[in-house]
Amino acid sequence: MSWFEDVLRSRSDKTRMITPDEALPGRDTPVLAPGAVHFVNGHPLQPPFPDGLEAIVLAGGCFWGIEEIFWGVPGVYTTAAGYAGGVTPNPTYEEVCTARTGHAESVLVVFDPAVVSLERLLAVFWESHDPTLGMRQGNDVGTQYRSAVFATSEAQLGGVEATAEHYARRLAAAGIDDPITTEIGPLVRFYWAEDYHQQYLAKNPSGYRCHAAAGVAFDG
Repeated sequence: MSWFEDVLRSRSDKTRMITPDEALPGRDTPVLAPGAVHFVNGHPLQPPFPDGLEAIVLAGGCFWGIEEIFWGVPGVYTTAAGYAGGVTPNPTYEEVCTARTGHAESVLVVFDPAVVSLERLLAVFWESHDPTLGMRQGNDVGTQYRSAVFATSEAQLGGVEATAEHYARRLAAAGIDDPITTEIGPLVRFYWAEDYHQQYLAKNPSGYRCHAAAGVAFDG
């Protein structure tokens, strides 16, 4: 695809999911070097993690803001910004922004289920963005900004689906009839984003936040 065709795509159909044969080739080497640690809590961003922890991958628009929300939840051991749900291996941020990788900006959340339940984490997730907007959040438009949950076990998958059904009822009770468009499925692969994206809002407190929340509480 030429540069001109890329420009046309950026103006017209970034909300269309690519097919595998349209995906950028990517690379074999990860864009984040091994051994990276969390800027806020000093915990590792990559496995191995301590025994007894679980992980889930969440996407709700710009990953800077979603990650900031989750690293502050008690029971969360570490968080990392990255890319999931697409085709291109080890994509760069610039490649993801072309809408030719299929990935959503995502956050790896590693948590201790003895301290915070999956349901509580998902309650935070549903409340922190608007899951009815399809391929956008607020003014951010494109497949990279879609809402998604990628589970790491069958048990998690069932929990995600149950909380989605619950939140759909909460939205309907609040007069919001638009269906939840969140992509829900098993995690195939999470690719860590570049170092400068990790804990971006801790490094840049006045940076961009996009929280296009529906304004409906999960409990009530």
